[in-house]
Amino acid sequence: MGLYALMNSMWRERPSELRELLRQRRIKWRREPSIVRVEKPIRLDRAKMLGYKAKQGFVVLRVRVRRGGFSRPRPNSGRRPKAIGAVLHKVNVTMLEEAINRCVRKYPNLYPLGGYPLTYDSLYYWFEVIMIDPYHPAIMSDPEIKVPNTLKRRIFKKKVSK
Repeated sequence: MGLYALMNSMWRERPSELRELLRQRRIKWRREPSIVRVEKPIRLDRAKMLGYKAKQGFVVLRVRVRRGGFSRPRPNSGRRPKAIGAVLHKVNVTMLEEAINRCVRKYPNLYPLGGYPLTYDSLYYWFEVIMIDPYHPAIMSDPEIKVPNTLKRRIFKKKVSK
Protein backbone atom coordinates (compact mmCIF):
# COMPACT_ATOMS: atom_id res chain seq x y z
CA MET A 1 0.00 0.00 0.00
CA GLY A 2 1.42 3.36 -1.03
CA LEU A 3 1.61 6.57 0.94
CA TYR A 4 -1.44 8.22 -0.62
CA ALA A 5 -3.53 5.07 -0.14
CA LEU A 6 -2.56 5.06 3.55
CA MET A 7 -3.47 8.74 3.85
CA ASN A 8 -6.81 8.06 2.19
CA SER A 9 -7.60 5.15 4.52
CA MET A 10 -6.60 7.23 7.54
CA TRP A 11 -9.02 10.00 6.53
CA ARG A 12 -11.77 7.42 6.04
CA GLU A 13 -11.21 5.67 9.38
CA ARG A 14 -10.47 8.84 11.39
CA PRO A 15 -8.34 7.57 14.29
CA SER A 16 -8.59 9.34 17.63
CA GLU A 17 -5.40 11.38 17.04
CA LEU A 18 -6.79 12.79 13.78
CA ARG A 19 -10.15 13.56 15.40
CA GLU A 20 -8.43 15.44 18.23
CA LEU A 21 -6.23 17.37 15.79
CA LEU A 22 -9.24 18.35 13.69
CA ARG A 23 -11.12 19.43 16.81
CA GLN A 24 -8.28 21.78 17.78
CA ARG A 25 -8.09 23.14 14.23
CA ARG A 26 -11.85 23.75 14.09
CA ILE A 27 -11.55 25.95 17.18
CA LYS A 28 -8.95 28.09 15.38
CA TRP A 29 -10.74 28.05 12.02
CA ARG A 30 -14.00 29.37 13.51
CA ARG A 31 -12.29 32.69 14.25
CA GLU A 32 -10.83 33.03 10.76
CA PRO A 33 -12.53 34.54 7.70
CA SER A 34 -14.77 32.26 5.64
CA ILE A 35 -12.27 31.96 2.76
CA VAL A 36 -8.60 31.58 3.73
CA ARG A 37 -5.68 30.96 1.40
CA VAL A 38 -3.42 28.23 2.76
CA GLU A 39 0.07 27.22 1.70
CA LYS A 40 -0.39 23.47 1.41
CA PRO A 41 -3.44 21.22 1.31
CA ILE A 42 -4.26 19.23 4.43
CA ARG A 43 -5.56 16.23 2.46
CA LEU A 44 -2.70 15.81 0.02
CA ASP A 45 -4.11 12.56 -1.38
CA ARG A 46 -7.38 14.20 -2.47
CA ALA A 47 -5.60 17.29 -3.76
CA LYS A 48 -3.35 15.11 -5.95
CA MET A 49 -6.42 13.30 -7.29
CA LEU A 50 -7.82 16.66 -8.40
CA GLY A 51 -4.55 17.54 -10.18
CA TYR A 52 -2.72 19.59 -7.53
CA LYS A 53 1.01 20.07 -7.91
CA ALA A 54 3.31 21.84 -5.48
CA LYS A 55 4.32 24.55 -7.93
CA GLN A 56 3.59 28.17 -8.67
CA GLY A 57 0.19 28.93 -10.08
CA PHE A 58 -1.70 26.56 -7.78
CA VAL A 59 -3.78 28.11 -5.00
CA VAL A 60 -5.32 26.19 -2.11
CA LEU A 61 -8.26 27.79 -0.31
CA ARG A 62 -10.00 26.67 2.86
CA VAL A 63 -13.68 27.60 2.74
CA ARG A 64 -16.20 27.67 5.56
CA VAL A 65 -19.87 27.14 4.63
CA ARG A 66 -22.64 27.50 7.16
CA ARG A 67 -24.72 24.39 7.73
CA GLY A 68 -28.47 24.43 7.72
CA GLY A 69 -31.59 23.71 5.77
CA PHE A 70 -32.50 25.25 2.46
CA SER A 71 -35.79 26.90 3.24
CA ARG A 72 -36.05 29.31 6.12
CA PRO A 73 -39.22 31.11 7.13
CA ARG A 74 -39.05 34.73 6.09
CA PRO A 75 -39.42 37.01 9.15
CA ASN A 76 -42.27 39.48 9.02
CA SER A 77 -40.68 42.35 10.91
CA GLY A 78 -38.36 44.81 9.19
CA ARG A 79 -34.73 43.83 8.67
CA ARG A 80 -32.02 44.58 6.18
CA PRO A 81 -31.79 41.85 3.51
CA LYS A 82 -28.46 40.47 4.71
CA ALA A 83 -29.83 39.82 8.22
CA ILE A 84 -32.95 38.01 7.04
CA GLY A 85 -31.08 34.74 6.49
CA ALA A 86 -33.71 33.39 4.13
CA VAL A 87 -31.35 32.67 1.22
CA LEU A 88 -28.41 30.86 2.78
CA HIS A 89 -28.20 27.96 0.34
CA LYS A 90 -29.77 27.10 -2.96
CA VAL A 91 -31.77 23.89 -3.14
CA ASN A 92 -30.08 22.44 -6.22
CA VAL A 93 -26.48 23.23 -5.19
CA THR A 94 -24.50 21.06 -2.78
CA MET A 95 -22.35 22.53 -0.01
CA LEU A 96 -19.19 21.69 -1.96
CA GLU A 97 -20.49 23.42 -5.09
CA GLU A 98 -21.41 26.42 -2.99
CA ALA A 99 -17.90 26.54 -1.50
CA ILE A 100 -16.35 26.39 -4.99
CA ASN A 101 -18.70 29.09 -6.29
CA ARG A 102 -17.79 31.36 -3.38
CA CYS A 103 -14.10 30.92 -4.21
CA VAL A 104 -14.80 31.73 -7.86
CA ARG A 105 -16.57 34.93 -6.81
CA LYS A 106 -13.70 35.96 -4.54
CA TYR A 107 -10.91 35.03 -7.01
CA PRO A 108 -12.37 35.62 -10.51
CA ASN A 109 -8.98 35.27 -12.21
CA LEU A 110 -8.47 31.68 -10.99
CA TYR A 111 -9.94 28.49 -12.44
CA PRO A 112 -11.27 25.88 -9.95
CA LEU A 113 -10.07 22.30 -10.30
CA GLY A 114 -12.36 21.00 -7.56
CA GLY A 115 -12.70 20.61 -3.84
CA TYR A 116 -13.20 18.13 -1.03
CA PRO A 117 -14.53 18.20 2.54
CA LEU A 118 -12.20 18.57 5.52
CA THR A 119 -14.38 18.53 8.62
CA TYR A 120 -17.57 19.90 10.11
CA ASP A 121 -19.10 20.88 13.41
CA SER A 122 -22.59 21.84 14.51
CA LEU A 123 -22.50 25.18 12.66
CA TYR A 124 -20.08 24.94 9.71
CA TYR A 125 -18.60 22.71 7.03
CA TRP A 126 -15.00 23.27 5.95
CA PHE A 127 -13.79 22.46 2.44
CA GLU A 128 -10.52 22.82 0.60
CA VAL A 129 -10.75 24.13 -2.95
CA ILE A 130 -7.88 23.75 -5.43
CA MET A 131 -7.60 26.57 -7.99
CA ILE A 132 -5.06 27.40 -10.68
CA ASP A 133 -4.01 30.60 -12.35
CA PRO A 134 -4.40 29.71 -16.05
CA TYR A 135 -2.18 32.59 -17.20
CA HIS A 136 0.77 31.85 -14.91
CA PRO A 137 3.88 30.92 -16.94
CA ALA A 138 4.45 27.75 -14.89
CA ILE A 139 0.90 26.59 -15.67
CA MET A 140 0.98 27.58 -19.34
CA SER A 141 4.25 25.76 -19.95
CA ASP A 142 3.13 22.51 -18.25
CA PRO A 143 1.68 20.13 -20.87
CA GLU A 144 -0.03 17.92 -18.26
CA ILE A 145 -2.32 20.67 -16.97
CA LYS A 146 -5.38 21.06 -19.15
CA VAL A 147 -7.26 24.33 -18.77
CA PRO A 148 -10.22 24.87 -21.09
CA ASN A 149 -9.93 27.67 -23.62
CA THR A 150 -13.22 29.20 -22.55
CA LEU A 151 -12.74 29.93 -18.89
CA LYS A 152 -16.25 29.38 -17.62
CA ARG A 153 -16.56 30.95 -14.21
CA ARG A 154 -19.08 28.48 -12.81
CA ILE A 155 -17.91 24.92 -13.18
CA PHE A 156 -21.00 23.21 -11.79
CA LYS A 157 -24.18 23.25 -13.79
CA LYS A 158 -27.52 23.34 -12.05
CA LYS A 159 -29.25 20.03 -11.54
CA VAL A 160 -32.64 19.66 -13.14
CA SER A 161 -35.28 18.55 -10.66
CA LYS A 162 -38.14 16.42 -11.91
